[in-house]
Parts: sequence; C-alpha cells; structure tokens
Amino acid sequence: MCEVLELSRSAYYAWKNRIPSDRNLRDQRLAQQIQTIFWRHRRRYGARRIAAELADQGEVCSPRKVAELMAFQGLRAIQPRSFVPRTTQSRHRLGYSPNLLLEAGEPDSPDQLWVGDISHLPLSDGRFCYLAILMDRYSRRIVGWHVEPSMTEDLVIPTLQKAIQECQPKPLVIHHTDRGGQYASSRYRAILNRAGFQQSMNRAENCYENAFMESCFGTLKTELQMTEYKHHEMARREIGEYIAYYNLDRKHSALGYLTPHQFERHT
Repeated sequence: MCEVLELSRSAYYAWKNRIPSDRNLRDQRLAQQIQTIFWRHRRRYGARRIAAELADQGEVCSPRKVAELMAFQGLRAIQPRSFVPRTTQSRHRLGYSPNLLLEAGEPDSPDQLWVGDISHLPLSDGRFCYLAILMDRYSRRIVGWHVEPSMTEDLVIPTLQKAIQECQPKPLVIHHTDRGGQYASSRYRAILNRAGFQQSMNRAENCYENAFMESCFGTLKTELQMTEYKHHEMARREIGEYIAYYNLDRKHSALGYLTPHQFERHT
C-alpha cells in the first residue's frame, strides 16, 4: 500500500503509532458533541447556534472552529430561504384599525406587542389547510396557534383565546396583524375588547409592516422541510411539536442565541 501511495513505510508506522496530542483529542471530543447537537436539532443549527449550545454545556468553542469541524464531518445545516414579501388581499367592508406600530417603540418586556398572521399548509390531495400564529414580538415566543381546514374566523379565534388563557396578559397589549377579514370580524374584535387589547393593522399594500411574522413562517416551513400532509390533523400534530421546540429549544440569533424561553427568564 505504501508503494502504491509512494509513502515510506517508516512514515506510515510513525503516523499509525503516534500519540494523539491534547488538541487532537479535544477536536475528536468536540466533533462528537457537534454531531450530536446537529442531529438532535434535525439539521436546523449552523455553526453559531451550535457554538451557543456548546457554551450552555460549559464547552467554550468559537463558531469558526465549529464550522471547521462541521465541514470535516460533512455536516451542513438547512439553509433558510430569503424573505419574499406578499400582500394580503383584504377587500372587505368590516373596517380597518390604524397601524399603532408607527408610533410605538420597541417592546422591552413580554406581553406588550403581539403580532399575528395566517399561512397555508399543502395537503397531499392538492388542497390546503391553514395555520394561524400569534407571536410575542419581544421574545419571539409563539403564544398561540391553531390549524384548521378553512381560513375563517374559526381559525384565528381559538388562536387568540389560547394565547390569552395561557399568558393572562394585562390590558393595553398591542395586537398587530395584516388587514385580513378574519381579524376584522365582530367576534374577534369583541374578544380583543374584553381583554383590553389595542388592535393594530398594516397599512394598505404594505406587507413589510408584519415582516416578523412572514420571517417566522419562512423559518417554520424551511426547518420542517415542509412538503405535503395527508390531512390537517397530521399537520396540526407536527406543527405542535415544532412550536414546542421553537419556544423551548431553538436559539434565535436576534435574541443573542437564546431560546424565547431563556430570553424571557433573563429579563
């Protein structure tokens, strides 16, 4: 073998019998930890998030070193798609609320600003079911969600009710969404009024004003590698598992590589 590879036998045996250095031993141990974290998060973590996870475990390692060891093992994280804006068609006569975000500052604690939106989930028979989400803008925590076969107020009302029941927010929370008719219905607005919320909506044809929710849906669909579901119950089950992961385990770069749960505990 050495003759074919044009290596000296002495060099081969010196390499084979050498004692690994402390650095090599550490790299081997780190590589195993990195691989464990990478697959536990189902390829959703890149070098920076893995480095933050290692720090939580008491192992200080730079993102650059993590990236080197990931490349050596052929580990490549799922790449998020670029944000593509879309505009909701909201041609209804239910009335619109003003955009309160134009004058409101950045939230500095939970339950000051909730943002919400709806997205479609493809089904294997060519139809769709729909996912509604409410997110706390401060910590990025998903406070309410619901999946339904149709995109009516019966999709968004359970989302709001679950969020209020779980969080028990004080009055004057700003509730911001697009101008969709589901959020403008009398039933939905009655719940907001009873809770003392301030309703806010995008201005017409301005999708960037709810970009945080657009980005959230992009992350969710990318990391779930979403294709098609057999039925909406299956979609509901998988979405529920992911949202629990998103709130408790997924580190967010915008939060200093903390999870929403960690970020709220640190404030």
